[in-house]
Amino acid sequence: KGAGSLGERAGERLILVVMAPKRKAAPEGAATEERRLGPVLREGEECFGVAHIYASFNDTFIHVTDLSGRETMVRRTGGMEVKSDRDESSPYAAMMAAQKVADRLKELGVTAIHVRLRATGGSRTKTPGPGAQSAMRALARSGLKIGRIEDCTPIPTDGTRKKGGRRGRRL
Repeated sequence: KGAGSLGERAGERLILVVMAPKRKAAPEGAATEERRLGPVLREGEECFGVAHIYASFNDTFIHVTDLSGRETMVRRTGGMEVKSDRDESSPYAAMMAAQKVADRLKELGVTAIHVRLRATGGSRTKTPGPGAQSAMRALARSGLKIGRIEDCTPIPTDGTRKKGGRRGRRL
């Protein structure tokens, strides 16, 4: 009835963790190979992406995909750039998010974008939020070429009743 072996003391088990060996640094004389992301383009050729900008009155999303929309390249929101909740949809937050998106796109080799702008839509407002305009301006000023600008706000062809009642919202 003693303490037992080293591994099993009163119901305890000893777990041995083995870590991978440290990586060895490359010798100083070795040539460093520059890694480049994105496609290889010829002179005068553009690599396009699609910037899906969703601007509501609470936040602004900038989501860049490839042309099919299946592969995400980068996604930023206004809420990722500012601390307070009330500033998430502000033009400043949208501009900062768009600048970070543009920097990442340049790393990936994307040189031009198509813009798809979306407001909340449906039975709610069809007007884009305050961050839409500044996000598009920031993307254009960062050196990315703008192909097409399309409004893809969902518009109901007949749906549920709008919020607010018969006489609307009374202030």
